[in-house]
Amino acid sequence: MRIVPQLMFEGRVDEALDLWRRAFPAMTVIPGTPVEVEIAGQPLRLLDSAIPHGFGLTPSFSLTVTCADESELRALADVLGKGGEVLMPLGAYDFAPCFVWLVDAVGVSWQLIVRP
Repeated sequence: MRIVPQLMFEGRVDEALDLWRRAFPAMTVIPGTPVEVEIAGQPLRLLDSAIPHGFGLTPSFSLTVTCADESELRALADVLGKGGEVLMPLGAYDFAPCFVWLVDAVGVSWQLIVRP
C-alpha cells in the first residue's frame, strides 16, 4: 500500500512544474496523466482536470518543508512567494526560529520552517 497526495489543477500543472523546478532544482518529474513528481523524497501526483469544477486548492492542506537554515528558507520563500500570498509572514515564532506560510502563484499552500 502507498499513499500519494494528489493536487488537482485546472490547466496549471505546467505552470506549477515551472515554478517548482526553480524552487527545487532536484525535483524529479515522471510525465504522464497524471504527472508524478518527487520533491525532497515526497511523491506528489498532479492532475490537470479537463472538467471545470467549483472548488480549488485550499490552505487547509499544506506542503511543509523543513529547511536546514534561514538562508535556505528565505531562498525557497522568494521563489514560491512570487505572485502568491503570504498567510503568516516570515519571522520567528514560539514554535520555530524561522517560519513562513504562503500560497504560491498556482494556489498550493507551503509552510516553510527551520526547526529549533
